[in-house]
Amino acid sequence: MMRRRRIPVTRQRSKESVRPFNDLDGVYSIDGRLATVNLMPGVRVYGEDLVKIGRTEYRIWDNYRSKPAAALKKKLKVFPLKKGMTVLYLGAASGTTVSHFSDIVGKDGVIYGIDIAERVLRELIHHAELRGNIVPILADAKLPGKYAGQVFGQVDMVFEDVAAKDQVEILVRNSDTFLQPGGYAMIAIKSQSIDVTKPPKEIYAECLAELEKHFEILDKVELDPFEKFHMFVVLKKK
Repeated sequence: MMRRRRIPVTRQRSKESVRPFNDLDGVYSIDGRLATVNLMPGVRVYGEDLVKIGRTEYRIWDNYRSKPAAALKKKLKVFPLKKGMTVLYLGAASGTTVSHFSDIVGKDGVIYGIDIAERVLRELIHHAELRGNIVPILADAKLPGKYAGQVFGQVDMVFEDVAAKDQVEILVRNSDTFLQPGGYAMIAIKSQSIDVTKPPKEIYAECLAELEKHFEILDKVELDPFEKFHMFVVLKKK
């Protein structure tokens, strides 16, 4: 039997059904689901549901398709992304999570989205043209010097979601180049990309020990079952 394709919907809800999620800036809970205020009302990015409450439209933030959303559902307490921030996003892909970051930082913020794959970056360019606060950059996150001229000034946050054996080194290198003193970093550690022969918890411990040389660790959670063999870590530059 052929499975019926899910059709995204726009729903109307009462004002009582939405509330700030854990007092985080720009993140909401609607009927138990995470959401951000849609920067482009009526426009979807990845087939997500839209919810209209009063005059405000929200986009449901799918915790099975976005690692920061998964971390928040796993009770991450520290999530320092705020309105007006400038963010360097490593591993931007087609823009699923980037778009929610775009909602949160708003029109006064900027997301520099780095990805090495031309195909997915073409999709991100489309969203960037509509939203106005995303700057797609085709580049290898391992070589920040190659795109230093396209990132203007220091950033408030570096987020890394790159499948690479040296992903901690990639975060450190980019943070040394672009992140302001006392700025924030977040990383989704992919244990299977680093070493499939070791238990994930051993990989996490090794990565945390290396990260502590450069950052203060503010919070961390494992992302199972939403993302298997991943740990999400929130950091502050020393």
